Amino acid sequence: MIGAKADRVESRDGGGVLGPIARDSLQERVYRRLRRSLIHGEFDAGQVLRIQDLADTLQTSTMPVREALARLVSEQALESLPSRSVRVPLIEVARLDDLARARSLVEGELVRLATDRLKGSGCAHLHALTEECEAAFAAGGPEKQQTTSELNHAFHFAIYGAARSPVLLPIVESLWLQSGPYVRAAAGLYDATPAGRAVRHHRTLIAAMDRGDHAGAVSALTEDITQSFNLIRTRLVREDAVADGPGAGAGDVGGGVRDG
Repeated sequence: MIGAKADRVESRDGGGVLGPIARDSLQERVYRRLRRSLIHGEFDAGQVLRIQDLADTLQTSTMPVREALARLVSEQALESLPSRSVRVPLIEVARLDDLARARSLVEGELVRLATDRLKGSGCAHLHALTEECEAAFAAGGPEKQQTTSELNHAFHFAIYGAARSPVLLPIVESLWLQSGPYVRAAAGLYDATPAGRAVRHHRTLIAAMDRGDHAGAVSALTEDITQSFNLIRTRLVREDAVADGPGAGAGDVGGGVRDG
């Protein structure tokens, strides 16, 4: 393999073999914490994130926060503002549709690749996660959104990891990061729906994968992805019909809405 010699470099001072230095730096930990918060919809759409406020909350200096925010801006998870602060992107119909389309395409391919590897006994873990998620929806409580979001994430990425595609997986991670504001907005809308509805597509997806039905699995995955986006779109259209103007209904759908 080209470059294999670079993996192990002999030390000239007799200190043995030099290896890479672990970089679990403070900046990396801050980045991962903010990234996780965005993925699970812990911030409202349009919410301004100020460096000093975040540093105080995370009990760190401003430098690692500033670097982490810069990375998240470059990944399109956040937007820069003229005031040198950043904000969570506003909810836009055009962006909503674009994310739904991209996620359906990329994640659908990962499901297709994973189906042959997970059919049969490989689906047992997916069944367990689905049961746990349904129980969390039914239990309710202040931790419901966080718990169900984490279980949903674990469910999907158990499938995507089984696809064994080191090229597609980072793309999906980026799309989930950009979808954070929509996850938060949809969570409030799900409260008005039966708990079982939130996981019914998971059950359909598992059943299709279990029998090796690639097309059925991709169809169930697409339905699962788009139901959240459709809930938000329906609410936006309804509010737009009531009040035609910028910011209509912004407080009802995740805190920050603008027309695409």
